[in-house]
Amino acid sequence: MLFTETALKGAFVIDIEQRQDTRGFFARTFCAQEFLAHGLKPTVAQCNLAFNHKKGTLRGMHYQVTPATEVKLVRCTHGAIYDVIIDLRPESPTYKLHVGVELSAENRKALYVPEMFAHGYQTLTDAAEVVYQMSEFYAPDYQCGLPYNDPAFGIEWPLPLSEISEKDTSWPLFESVLDSSHAQPGMRM
Repeated sequence: MLFTETALKGAFVIDIEQRQDTRGFFARTFCAQEFLAHGLKPTVAQCNLAFNHKKGTLRGMHYQVTPATEVKLVRCTHGAIYDVIIDLRPESPTYKLHVGVELSAENRKALYVPEMFAHGYQTLTDAAEVVYQMSEFYAPDYQCGLPYNDPAFGIEWPLPLSEISEKDTSWPLFESVLDSSHAQPGMRM
């Protein structure tokens, strides 16, 4: 695997290294030893699959707080998405900054999302399918989110919005909460 750190400290785009022959290719998509060698958390507690019918669908911006903070490894296995992460670690030099990466079945890239990063994506195609490896179990009492269009971050999404959940339109603005690191269990940020 090839690990390329994004502009956000600790967040990586991971490319596969193809071993090709006449049958096609073989590639490793996850290796705990390689993740550890890059200082990344290799724990996998659960894997999730999201299927999205329409181009322009938006999911996010989600994260979990202590004691259930989670690492995500996100890959698009069908279609394409524009994946966005926001650094919510107050001690980080990239605090409140975000990056966006196109993940697709064609480019086979994955995005490593560290703990205390908000994560969301917009589908660039119909029938987009996304696979997540999670370091922590889903803990609804510790889930938080931010609006996809929060002015504190100025994220520019590539397409007009076609679908979004009611829950994802109801998260409070970042500036209405003193500091994301002070979130308490059950507190919707």
